[in-house]
Amino acid sequence: MKDKALNHTYFVLLRALPAWLQLSREARKALADQHLGAALARSHGLLTMRYFDAEAFSAPCSDVMMVETLDPRHHCFFMEQLRDSPLFSAPYFEVLNIISTVEDGYQAYEASLAVSP
Repeated sequence: MKDKALNHTYFVLLRALPAWLQLSREARKALADQHLGAALARSHGLLTMRYFDAEAFSAPCSDVMMVETLDPRHHCFFMEQLRDSPLFSAPYFEVLNIISTVEDGYQAYEASLAVSP
């Protein structure tokens, strides 16, 4: 029995900093399109990202990125690209926490038990 690849999902908790909030909405969109868009394009479809607003519901965290990939290296490279961009280096955002998860990990573990000698 061949192992099914595990989907790795990372929840990146971010805080928008005053430098970001002082920009116009048009300037924010341009920066996000330029730098976040470029990082996603360089992933060549091996990584997906969804973005969630949390500031109306959470004090410490204003935004959450959900990044999914089958290979953790792609997440690592994606984050390095963001670290090299003004989004993280100006800084416009602070990374508060990264929660690394494996989708249905318990099911993969239970399947591995079924094939163990």
